[in-house]
Amino acid sequence: MAERRIPEIVIEPPLPGRAISLYARARAEYPALVEATVQRLREAAADHPGRIAQATSLGAEDMVLTDLIARHGIAIDVAMIDTGRLHPETLALRARAEAHWGIRIAVFGPEPAKVADFERQHGPWPMYDSVALRHTCCGLRKVEPLQRLLAGRSAWVTGLRRAQSAHRADVPLRAPDEAGRVKYNPLADWQWADVWHHIATHGVPYNPLHDAFMPSIGCAPCTRPIAVGEDFRAGRWWWEDDTRRECGLHVPTANTPSRSTSLSPIQP
Repeated sequence: MAERRIPEIVIEPPLPGRAISLYARARAEYPALVEATVQRLREAAADHPGRIAQATSLGAEDMVLTDLIARHGIAIDVAMIDTGRLHPETLALRARAEAHWGIRIAVFGPEPAKVADFERQHGPWPMYDSVALRHTCCGLRKVEPLQRLLAGRSAWVTGLRRAQSAHRADVPLRAPDEAGRVKYNPLADWQWADVWHHIATHGVPYNPLHDAFMPSIGCAPCTRPIAVGEDFRAGRWWWEDDTRRECGLHVPTANTPSRSTSLSPIQP
């Protein structure tokens, strides 16, 4: 049996501040966006007291949301999923974020026995063998832990934006998820420039991999830097032909129609 070839992922050393210099831009709409987003978060917390959480990936958008939640004292818990395959830089960011804001970020992970059984059957790199196995891997490492993260919750907050990809172009500010919880996407109308302008303006900590041309960061085996002109999410599961590449955490519902067009490039 031929030895499985593992794709080589080359990440050049991050250049501190590169992402800010590349992406941050002060748009006239920014102050109104911040005001509206803070109001959305406050209303969400009031409507779901003690039963709402931000599910953060520690990506740029989620760091902005956590900053708004923490700085404005909004009663929304913050939690993340450690898939067991995250970059060291992502794991280190959690500690930096907790120290920066003086908060606790709860961590949920996959069930070790299920992951071990899956890898015994398919090896440590099944994501490269088929889309179906990759989805199974994502289900074990992301989707199932998310359900535990959301257990007992009536609402959750995400960093989804309409400009991230074509099939996210219709993301609503709020809608029911598959389980009937209210899913809030308060940054839906933000642009990439707004995200980085906020990070730069308020000194928000962020993943240094963003400074290495990685705008969208997931598990280490499934994320690579993008080249100039590539789509925002081109570095995620890049070996797959399907333009609709997702892990299953954000499944469209009848209230969140999707489009079959190709992914969109980074928008200013």
